[in-house]
Amino acid sequence: MLRANFEKELKQLHTEIIEMGNYVQTAIKDSMAAFKAHDLELCQAIIANDKNVDEKEKKIEANCLWLIAREQPIASDLRKITTALKIASDMERIADHAADIAELTMRIEAKNTFADSSHIYQMADEAIAMVKDAVTAYVNYDMLLAKATAKKDDKVDDYFNLIKQELVQVFNNQPQNLDQAIDFLLIAKYLERIADHAVNICDWVRFSQTGKHKNTRIF
Repeated sequence: MLRANFEKELKQLHTEIIEMGNYVQTAIKDSMAAFKAHDLELCQAIIANDKNVDEKEKKIEANCLWLIAREQPIASDLRKITTALKIASDMERIADHAADIAELTMRIEAKNTFADSSHIYQMADEAIAMVKDAVTAYVNYDMLLAKATAKKDDKVDDYFNLIKQELVQVFNNQPQNLDQAIDFLLIAKYLERIADHAVNICDWVRFSQTGKHKNTRIF
């Protein structure tokens, strides 16, 4: 009976991580939609809703610590709880970055001379796909998908470097747009960090199955 209750709580924890993952994916998509359309109302909604993710992360953290303290799990059970704890933290940071993008969008003018010609949207698509696949890898404990998703980070980094090169031209040729260009670069940086957190999620998925994190055995 005790084991059955524990399994039920582990399943609920798994479900809460999935729900959080779905929410942060929507937050990223909405932040880029708001950026593209310069939708200030959507920006405000994204920023306001960020606190919901914060509360979700705190709840998951409390549940994880409670399970560890009460059940004193070992081996695979402990890895599952630790994985949920760490992934929730990465997801909370992803949602923060979505809110950061929304805040910057509210500062950037509706019309500028460089945003539409950059690779920001392709970069965003790659980062969003990475988060989606990382969450799917967690849902299914799919090691192969986790590994493949982590490798896509190189492409996001390539887009970031390309955007930096494009913005150098703005710095040189359009000094009047310097502040806008800096904000634009920050949005690209947040997308890069979102992809990095997706890689972290994949690393924790692998840990849940192997007990190793970044090639170091933990337990």
